[in-house]
Amino acid sequence: MITFSDLELVATLCDSGSLSEAARKLRVTTAALSMRLRKLEAQLGLKLASRDARRLVLTEEGERMAEEGRRLLRSLEELSESMVADDERLQGVIRLSAPFGFGRLRIAPLLARFAKLHPKLRVELDLQEAPWPDRNNCDAIIHIGPVSDSSWTAHTLASNERWLCASPAYLKQHGTPQTPEDLLAHRCICIRENADHATLWHLSQGQQRKSLRILAAMVSNDGAVARRWAEQDLGLVLRSQWDVVDSIAQGSLTRVLSDWSFDTAPILLLIPPRKNRSRKVQALASFLNESFKSKGPEKSRA
Repeated sequence: MITFSDLELVATLCDSGSLSEAARKLRVTTAALSMRLRKLEAQLGLKLASRDARRLVLTEEGERMAEEGRRLLRSLEELSESMVADDERLQGVIRLSAPFGFGRLRIAPLLARFAKLHPKLRVELDLQEAPWPDRNNCDAIIHIGPVSDSSWTAHTLASNERWLCASPAYLKQHGTPQTPEDLLAHRCICIRENADHATLWHLSQGQQRKSLRILAAMVSNDGAVARRWAEQDLGLVLRSQWDVVDSIAQGSLTRVLSDWSFDTAPILLLIPPRKNRSRKVQALASFLNESFKSKGPEKSRA
């Protein structure tokens, strides 16, 4: 008979790239995990995964078992949550996924506060380069930028403008751009993320709207790296306000072309539709909405 432990095993394997990674998540040795997987496959008479020393891929049967397992495990969690004590404190596990930089800098401190409010609830934060659309095994997701998939409900936590910045030393040496066209003569640092066109910048001022194809002097898929390059006098960077507001306050960066608006990258909280939404997810959504409403993305810290 398949146990919930078996379902957790296969679901974890599905979310991992190797046996060793899955073993770390389940807090067992790789040898013990491999033995459990072989035993389960023998019991079912099916091959659930193909694996070698570096890579693990679930078979079609393994994928099906992982998908069904997640559903059953989530149902069990919801049942446990519904059987709450008289004090109605939240219990069980809640899993939130967020981008690396924003999750580390802004979301982690907020979750620390949330965990103190709900001491019986185990809070898990999974940081990824692109949390959406990889929503497996998550209760809620923080996403920066628009999404076209409407299968989950999107709540805008903050509008999150993008600001163009450079170090004071760079501007002293190369001059401060006064018009969008001036950017074509400057060193620009571009960020390649979410499959966007990194070198195509859109600006607006009143009824005016312009699009510029920037010749990138440096490119990175890590926004924090790009910001640090700008702080090291290497060029202009277009970055979310939450990431540069502290640098501007400290004087390591200066905002330029502030009378022009660049396309915003809204900070979204994505949660399942209402019929699949648990009480703990609703509590987290309310907490994050209130936190951002009162302080904004650049100040949402514990």
